[in-house]
Amino acid sequence: MRILIADDHAIVREGVKQILKTLPEVCIIDEIADGNEALLMISKTNYDLVILDISMPGMSGLDILQNLHHRKMTTRVLMLSFHPQEQYAIRAFKLGASGYLSKDSAFEELATAIRKIAAGGKYISTVFAEKQFFSDSDNGTLTLHDSLSDREFQVMIMLAKGKTVLEIATEIFISDKTVSTYRSRIMEKMGMKKNTELTFYAIKNNLIE
Repeated sequence: MRILIADDHAIVREGVKQILKTLPEVCIIDEIADGNEALLMISKTNYDLVILDISMPGMSGLDILQNLHHRKMTTRVLMLSFHPQEQYAIRAFKLGASGYLSKDSAFEELATAIRKIAAGGKYISTVFAEKQFFSDSDNGTLTLHDSLSDREFQVMIMLAKGKTVLEIATEIFISDKTVSTYRSRIMEKMGMKKNTELTFYAIKNNLIE
């Protein structure tokens, strides 16, 4: 297996590499710390699996997934994040991810996840599966961002990180007018008026670091 580790934390990359080196089926391990460069490497190289961080400089993990989805690329992707699984996992799976692990459990479950994905399956932790199975959509626990479409959620996160309309348009290859339209919809759905409110909300709900 040829695997790419895309994560901007050197300690995490090193930890993941040490686990991968114990797997006899893994023969090549590449690594990168920038989202834009990660997408370029994925586009040029036939990886069997990409281990992708949610939050990176340049494009985020979800941005990369969205890009791969639009290109109809079938690269297997295992998402890795400090964020709780319930915050991002469902959106990641909708965009084609093969698995999702939070970093606090990654080193315990990584080998199992890789083998399951390599065999053509999908991996989700037992804890997350139980939360989804026993959750009740009518119990009032839905959050404001649950009402957003995947693209609106993507733009909301970028706005919350302080990116300008022009920066967002450039990164996700749409016009600045379209970004402004998304921003208006986001603000209306979430009952907010300023980007700083989005930032505060995103931090409070563990959507950004």
